[in-house]
Amino acid sequence: PPRRASDLQNITDVDDKIISAANQKGVDPLEYSQRFTDRCLDDLDALGVRRADLYPKASETIPDMIQMIEQILKRDYGYVSNGDVYFSVEKFSHYGMLSGQNIAEMKKGARIEAGEQKRSSLDFALWKSAKPGEPTWPSPWGPGRPGWHIECSAMSSKFLGLPFDIHGGGMDLQFPHHENEVAQAEAATGKQFARFWMHIGLLTINGEKMSKSIGNIINIKDLLQTWDAEVLRMFFAQTHYRSPPDFNEKTLTDIEKGRERLSRLKERLEEHAKSASQQKSSLTMLDEVEKEYLTTITKLQEEFEQAMDDDFNTPKAFASLFEFINKSNKFFEQQPHPNPELCKHAL
Repeated sequence: PPRRASDLQNITDVDDKIISAANQKGVDPLEYSQRFTDRCLDDLDALGVRRADLYPKASETIPDMIQMIEQILKRDYGYVSNGDVYFSVEKFSHYGMLSGQNIAEMKKGARIEAGEQKRSSLDFALWKSAKPGEPTWPSPWGPGRPGWHIECSAMSSKFLGLPFDIHGGGMDLQFPHHENEVAQAEAATGKQFARFWMHIGLLTINGEKMSKSIGNIINIKDLLQTWDAEVLRMFFAQTHYRSPPDFNEKTLTDIEKGRERLSRLKERLEEHAKSASQQKSSLTMLDEVEKEYLTTITKLQEEFEQAMDDDFNTPKAFASLFEFINKSNKFFEQQPHPNPELCKHAL
């Protein structure tokens, strides 16, 4: 049986753009993809981002994709056309619910591209027949490769089981990619795909969308030459994940100052907490100023947790955290030699 994971990140190493770029460079598409996968994981490590349990690759999960496509065909949600296999969108009644779109409206702007053998302009490829210069695998419909959307449906279903709790991704993937993932997985299995969706806002730089065409691309390794990884993580956390964070020097400078204030308070609390066991202090041995501080930090902790329980409202959670800094600094002005156990509790 496949190893079950609590969280995973799918690695797309079979894709139109990857194949095209690799062919231009004259390298194997899977080797080309591995090069960028390694760079991506190295950057995440440098940022201090915890790794997922699993990183399944599309190229290593082809049999599972073929099996899912066979189930889609068996349940009459797809069809074979000259070696290609397509998903029949109009047969899936829930199509469009994730992105809030309507099939009739979608059909108005959709078209069939040259070389496609599909029945409807909305239908999308599950399996593509072999073409020169592309990696291929054997299948019941002839040699070829999977479509992009089926890769994620198959990998998530295999390693997480259905339904799983949370599916993440950029706002730009909500349609059609995530919409297609839902349709494929639920058509094949009859089960719900994901319970919750977390679509993140796309990064802007000084108010402009990051784009190769205008050259405002920022490399993580270059950023880390100037900014600490913790500052960069705080930068993203200070904007709600559904909103587009705007990268600019002033914002990072302000965050760095906030991080320094938090670090100074942590050091101060740690220094006072060191003597907790030697002095045999306890939270029952507090004066009035200390009792008020304990009440305050307890309330702020509750506010922090409520914010995080409210769709990961990190801006509100950070507001509680910085209020904790302000209240703590005022407390130390009133009580320069506080109860060590209280400081240990505040940490």
